[in-house]
Amino acid sequence: MADDVQEHRAALQSCPPGHSGRSESLSNLALSLWDRFKQRGVPSDLDEAIELDRAALLLRPAGHSDRSMSLNNLAISLQDRFQQRGVPSDLDEAIELHRAALFFLPTGHSDQSMYLNNLALSLRDRFQQRSVPSDLDEIIELHRAALLLCPLGHSLRYLPLNGLAISLRDRFQQRGVPSDLDESIELHRAALLLCPLGHSLRSLSLNGLAISLRDRFQQHGVPSDLDEAIELHRAALFLRPTGHSDQSMSLNNLALNLQTRFKQQGALSDLDEAIELHRAALLLCPLGHSFRSMSLNNLSISLRDRFQQRGVPSDLNEAIELHRAALSLRPTGHSDRFMSLNNLAISLRDRFQQRGVPSDFDEAIELHRAAVFILPTGHSERFGCLNNLAASLRDRFRQRGVPSDLDEAIELHRAALFLLPTDHSERSMPLNNLAISLWVRFQQRGVPSDLDEAIELQRAALFLLPIGHSERSFSLSNLAISLRDRFRERGVPSDLDEAIELDRAALLLRPTGHSDRSVSLNNLAISLHNRFQQRGVPSDLDEAIELDRAALLLRPLGHSLRSTSLNNLAVSLRDRFQQRGVPSDLDEAIELHRAALFLLPTGHSDRPTFLNNLAKCLRDRSQQRGILSDLDEAFGLYLQLSDLSHAASRGDLSAAKSWATSAEETNHSSTVVAYQTALKFLDQHVALLPSPSRNFDVIREVTSSLASDAFSCSLRRGALMTAVELVEQGRAVFWTQLARFRTPLNELSASNAAGEALAAEFMQCSVLLRNKFDGSTEDQSSQIRKLTAKWDDVISRIRALPDFSRFLLPPLFSDLQTAAVGGPVIIVNASQYGCDALIILAAQDPVHVPLDIAQAEVSELSSEFRSLVERVGSSNGQLESFKIVGVLRKLWLRIVGPIVQALRKCIKPGSRIWWCPTAEFTPLPLHAAGPYEKKTKNLSHIYISSYTPTLATLVQARQRVSPDASMQHFVAIGQANLDGGKELRHVTPELAVVAQRLAPVVSFISLQDSDATVQGTLDALHQNQWLHLACHGIPNRQQPFESSFAMRDGPLMIKDIIRSDWQNPEFAFLSACHTTVGDEKSPDESIHLAAAMQFSGFRSVIGSMWSVEDEVARQIVSAFYENLVDDSGTLDCTRAAMALHKAMKKLRRKIPLEQQIVFIHIGI
Repeated sequence: MADDVQEHRAALQSCPPGHSGRSESLSNLALSLWDRFKQRGVPSDLDEAIELDRAALLLRPAGHSDRSMSLNNLAISLQDRFQQRGVPSDLDEAIELHRAALFFLPTGHSDQSMYLNNLALSLRDRFQQRSVPSDLDEIIELHRAALLLCPLGHSLRYLPLNGLAISLRDRFQQRGVPSDLDESIELHRAALLLCPLGHSLRSLSLNGLAISLRDRFQQHGVPSDLDEAIELHRAALFLRPTGHSDQSMSLNNLALNLQTRFKQQGALSDLDEAIELHRAALLLCPLGHSFRSMSLNNLSISLRDRFQQRGVPSDLNEAIELHRAALSLRPTGHSDRFMSLNNLAISLRDRFQQRGVPSDFDEAIELHRAAVFILPTGHSERFGCLNNLAASLRDRFRQRGVPSDLDEAIELHRAALFLLPTDHSERSMPLNNLAISLWVRFQQRGVPSDLDEAIELQRAALFLLPIGHSERSFSLSNLAISLRDRFRERGVPSDLDEAIELDRAALLLRPTGHSDRSVSLNNLAISLHNRFQQRGVPSDLDEAIELDRAALLLRPLGHSLRSTSLNNLAVSLRDRFQQRGVPSDLDEAIELHRAALFLLPTGHSDRPTFLNNLAKCLRDRSQQRGILSDLDEAFGLYLQLSDLSHAASRGDLSAAKSWATSAEETNHSSTVVAYQTALKFLDQHVALLPSPSRNFDVIREVTSSLASDAFSCSLRRGALMTAVELVEQGRAVFWTQLARFRTPLNELSASNAAGEALAAEFMQCSVLLRNKFDGSTEDQSSQIRKLTAKWDDVISRIRALPDFSRFLLPPLFSDLQTAAVGGPVIIVNASQYGCDALIILAAQDPVHVPLDIAQAEVSELSSEFRSLVERVGSSNGQLESFKIVGVLRKLWLRIVGPIVQALRKCIKPGSRIWWCPTAEFTPLPLHAAGPYEKKTKNLSHIYISSYTPTLATLVQARQRVSPDASMQHFVAIGQANLDGGKELRHVTPELAVVAQRLAPVVSFISLQDSDATVQGTLDALHQNQWLHLACHGIPNRQQPFESSFAMRDGPLMIKDIIRSDWQNPEFAFLSACHTTVGDEKSPDESIHLAAAMQFSGFRSVIGSMWSVEDEVARQIVSAFYENLVDDSGTLDCTRAAMALHKAMKKLRRKIPLEQQIVFIHIGI
């Protein structure tokens, strides 16, 4: 080869400029340098060849007989340089030169098929870089045209056959149409027939056919395709002995196929051989060789696979170093740079999972982001890069628990899925990946729609993977996991049975030696364990334990999933101990839990669950054997929960609740801390929920009795102020989240210039988030995530200011105590541990009043009363009133009477008091309690009662300043007609009474009937601060956010009210039925119409606890407004409670008892 170059140099020297043979000599020297480059890979040879080809082309102008040949030669060299260095301009120029060469070639020329083929090859390189579909379609058409010019027997027929076969395979990989791949294989077989033993292109043909067969194996999973591909690659390698320019390529290709077979069949010998072949290929690609980066990359991947199988750290470290070396050979602009970025990122992520060094994971994510950034929209590999970045973010979430990582991962998975058409053969992978991320989010937040969507996606993925497909076991396994979790949530046995069948099917596809066998053993064990817990069949538990042991054996020290297997086996052994009482099972479970916990670094998202599992086992052993050190260790573990560094997940909250339960049962000193931790986790967990009203079931589940039990615990331990703080933190959590967006900023704005700027920034973020708070969709998730991150950042900066360190943190008792400035607030609490009242006073310590009644009795009393008021208006009204009096007497005797005795020591008769009932006390009319006997006083004769759902809402109402009287406007809205419902005949007279009382003293408007629409009402409330609303109230106990006021054109629902932004609302009289009736299953959340008005800003609200008679409502309204307006003619919402009190006193002998007590006052 060197002799050829020297010979041609000498020939060129004998052809000086102007010589007739100079262009030919230039071309010959260029060709010999190009040949030497192909042999040795020295870049300078290729650069010189290109310069010589350019010089030759200049000497062959248009019309020259050899111009098309020169164009073709220069194009080929530029294409090769592009393949070595990845500079796009080289490829673009090559394509234009190939087009020109083809243009200057006369029709029918013997080289036409070759030139068509060359243009097609250049376009294929561009397609691989930029993924423009039109390039690929043109390539196929060019190859088909070339093939037509080379009929059977033509000496060049092989080239278009092979080119067309490769291009059809490319199109299959892009679009997933199976017929393209099948045709590709047939064409490769035809091409191979044209290359008998001894033919120079036989090895190339063997290689091409093998690649297409491997692709078909990956689609259909037929082992014979892969086995044949391996044999073909061995045959090709045999034809490329030492010294052959393509030997390294054959070594690489055979190695890749052996890796694929290893992943399917698990034979370690295949993987070891693959590594040796990759090492041999790398030796043939010294520094400067165009294939060196590819060889480095392939060897790295196979070493990473072996690390995952055997856990030897040196394999992974070498893989990372090789990937870094490959990346250095693919600088910015190189067409394969994205691939090296991705692969290095994946290996760094693996090393993080082994050693837990955070910088490895962070670098991995930055590399993935860089890979996505450099791939243009439409690139065929973009979906894979999006998927890899998403997977890394999901894994980082699992490690650190940062919610934004998981939300971004889901967005990226959706974007990746969008890039693949519905019939694409690889669509199953992004379907599965999106499903996994949704499943993880369900695990964290408990939103049912995430789990349902995951299951639908996994079913769609499985449908695309027929029997025999290499990825089918993966899809079976994922669907089984999601179905099992849905069974846990909803208890439908068929979900669990299907999960077990899917797990068994997946296990059959992962025989001994398969790299994922441990995953299937683990999953089947969990499903059988769940079925044991449901049905109690001992054989299910025994089989689960054996499967867990088998999985653990396949996960030696260093395996990333070893901690999971240790934990799962321990959980099953504990259950068997609880069933059969064999001490050794419990001892082994404890040791396994210790080992699992040891493998999880501090900050890992699974650590709270593992702590909880070990603590429960230690507590079991302490109870069985009386070992106090076990109990001490258990609570020492629980105390670690209070140091959680990430946003709490549903599992973290469950662990904290388990701590509280254990502490209660053993009367441990950490009980209050356990409740404080659980309530902190609750606040974090609810803050993560998208569209809280649509996910109210999740709120209902996680709140449960937590706040009431925490309150009871604190009282029993004498921590009265802590009790108030905890009960506030765990009640009305939906409204608390919403109220954060309406936080008063007067003090912040007035503090200094920095505070003023932060207040404006906070308000801007709050308005944007509030508008999306209840109506957020997955399409808006990216925008919401960015807004939330900005909002959190502003809050952090506000807390850094002097005097604002507790901005938006749960209020302290000293803050909440100001609720009692206008009179005592009485928290009445029902808990499984006892019932109590706590009187909050403005300038004294709280007063604890134990109540001699059990939670179950309060629940019975509530049910009895609800049943009575539902029959209000029945034929025997006198009997119903008598029964109601009976309930009110019980309320007085067991609850209100003892509280009044304590109040008498604090305040005078006639004072105002505020009731703040929790749990089962919420629906009871505490304000109406009394002995109801002659010469005795009921509560209403002693004090003026109001209600408040929380102390914080009362504090906020007191903090807001009423606008100047001249700026206040009153609107009265009446809607008497309801389609299909009872007409309210007294609405018009009622509004007339309101107008008569208020029109002379305040700016007053009235909307009735056709004007009383949903939008009309909302618009009116933007202009008016005072509201009287007379219409039907329609509670919805199953979907409380759909409770509504009946307007002319439809319902005005709670969810409409909370989206509103009214300016300085003051007072609302809700003259409608059931306006304080909320969700029966979560009374502490106060999701009812009156609360919606209060939390939307109204400082004072009057609402009804049950049905109101139309005529009675008119009478009450008349008496109320008669007392509301004082002698000066000004309106003051703080007079509302007194006005209602006087109105009822006036009407006491004129209306039935249940109508006397139906209206209550809420607020200041």
